[in-house]
Amino acid sequence: MVKTSNTADDILRCARTLLMAGGYNGFSYADIAGIVGIRNASIHHHFPSKAELVRVLVKQYREEAAAGMAALSQSVPEPMGQLRAYVRYWEACISDASSPLCICALLASQMPILPEAVAIEVRTHFNALSTWLVQVLRAGVREKTIHLTGTAAAEAELFIATVHGAMFSARAHGDTTVFGSIARPLLQRLGKTAGH
Repeated sequence: MVKTSNTADDILRCARTLLMAGGYNGFSYADIAGIVGIRNASIHHHFPSKAELVRVLVKQYREEAAAGMAALSQSVPEPMGQLRAYVRYWEACISDASSPLCICALLASQMPILPEAVAIEVRTHFNALSTWLVQVLRAGVREKTIHLTGTAAAEAELFIATVHGAMFSARAHGDTTVFGSIARPLLQRLGKTAGH
């Protein structure tokens, strides 16, 4: 059975594209209405406020991300392989422009202007990503396939900052290859086991 698109899904898809292009203040309901071909009132019917629309969008995004991390953990048994697969995923998204930035990273850069409900969803995403990375890093240390120079928690934050920073650098330079040139050395460092 083919799932038909509904107006709320169309609004969310459009808002996601506009958010990716211009950030939280970079679009309005009028922009969405013009693209989707509906009236502003129709958007308000589904999402009474822009804050609620973006909150739902980010919640949906972080649930997709959580499912992706869980799938990675299931399909790739080695911790180092999971980190490589995570970086490869973003490298592909940036290269084909399907998702040139993590929406939560983009919104985190705008945290002072975000409504609290949206900020909570962004923080929840980063907490979940940190937790997953700490588990992966600790598993790699136990298996002696990952070498840490700091605590797993600190290394997880460094990994997040490097990967997300690489996304912004690729965008700033207008060069998708910049992402890999920043992210790959991080993987090489983590993959150097003790004594090697």
